[in-house]
Amino acid sequence: MYIFEKTITVKQDDIDDLNHVNNVRYVQWVQDIAKEHWLAFATKEILEAYSWFLVNHYIEYKSQALLGDTLHLKTYVSEVEGVSTIRHVEIINAKTNKLIVKSKAKWCLIDNKTQRPTRIITEIRKLF
Repeated sequence: MYIFEKTITVKQDDIDDLNHVNNVRYVQWVQDIAKEHWLAFATKEILEAYSWFLVNHYIEYKSQALLGDTLHLKTYVSEVEGVSTIRHVEIINAKTNKLIVKSKAKWCLIDNKTQRPTRIITEIRKLF
């Protein structure tokens, strides 16, 4: 299992009317890091041949993040089976090490030509 990580800083446009990060922004960050992980390791040929389709997504909000907070995002794939993977994302306050958000999602691999689910080949399994 490979963990992909990045750090971000909460900006003004991430903040909602309650002066903490908007829940929709967390969902966007979860999607963004999943995509960045995929793009960082997939070859040009794989990117041309395959895409991912979100099947389901669970997100749990554990704490709040505020303007200026530095957040550490990490993602990993815990299961690869048939046509799907289970991906986890954690968002942690970098200063306090407090878990802010955790997410678990099932993604299905799609063949770009047929637009249908396709088995995850060994070359893609190795990316995770």
